[in-house]
Amino acid sequence: MTKIPVGISSCLLGHEVRYDGAHKYHSYIERTLGQYFEFRAFCPEVEAGLGIPRPCVQLRETAPGVIRCVGVKDHGFDVTERLEQASAKQADWLAELCGYILKKDSPSCGMERVKVYKNDIPARCGTGIFAGFIQRRFPYLPIEEEGRLGDPALRENFIQRVFVLRRWRELTEAGLNVHGLMSFHSRHKLIAMSHDQNQARALGRLVADANAANLTEIADAYLAALMACLKVVATRGNHVNVLQHIQGYLKLKLDSDAKQELVETIEAYRTGLLPLIVPLTLLKHHFRREPDPFIDQSFYLSPHPAELALLNAI
Repeated sequence: MTKIPVGISSCLLGHEVRYDGAHKYHSYIERTLGQYFEFRAFCPEVEAGLGIPRPCVQLRETAPGVIRCVGVKDHGFDVTERLEQASAKQADWLAELCGYILKKDSPSCGMERVKVYKNDIPARCGTGIFAGFIQRRFPYLPIEEEGRLGDPALRENFIQRVFVLRRWRELTEAGLNVHGLMSFHSRHKLIAMSHDQNQARALGRLVADANAANLTEIADAYLAALMACLKVVATRGNHVNVLQHIQGYLKLKLDSDAKQELVETIEAYRTGLLPLIVPLTLLKHHFRREPDPFIDQSFYLSPHPAELALLNAI
């Protein structure tokens, strides 16, 4: 498999680019995700010419609603424009990415809850300058912070979105047509249902309206809506609904004992006794013996490489 292009804050790969000349190497990102992701390392503060080492900076509210990135010791050291200009110059290669992993709490790279100082009192309400640029310019791009990757549900959510966006890119690069769009939605329908069933139904209606004349417009709207849907972290209840929906494809193919085992396994997942991987594995076992065209094409049972073990803890 060709590795997936994903941006990352340079310090997380061990590059000594922080303000104090240190790094924040993250072994899981480099050793595990690095098997599937081709990382593009970037440090906006270095790109902005702030040097290594450099004065430590912070976000400050200098006027109502006005956030600036300034020196911690010297508030007159304002690097806001330099960071904004350095960020804007990266638009071309950022457009090629399928995801981005940012350094938490950073005044340049923090995705959320970055400290903003007002009258020297901090409030965790800010977004780093570079992170904010990415979010505005590429609202559909999967973004996550390295600290949040320690949460199994958030980790699976981010990596799943990266793989979905990669498949979308492959679809459009091959030449998008109405049939291709419908097939893509069919293969991702169950995944969308596990995140938000109302948004999943809206995606289906959107695809149903596609024709040769409006394909580009529909495809753009579909991608935005799909990535917004998938950004909602899938719940146990929604997964149970999808599992029971899939179970319906086997109702005429299993004997009573196999049906009961499947019902009990899904119930054990619902109550938290088993992780999601267990009912999924059982369903895959049954569909290997009793194939179904729709389920065979769906990515729900295998949304990403099994070696990542992302479904073992949710």
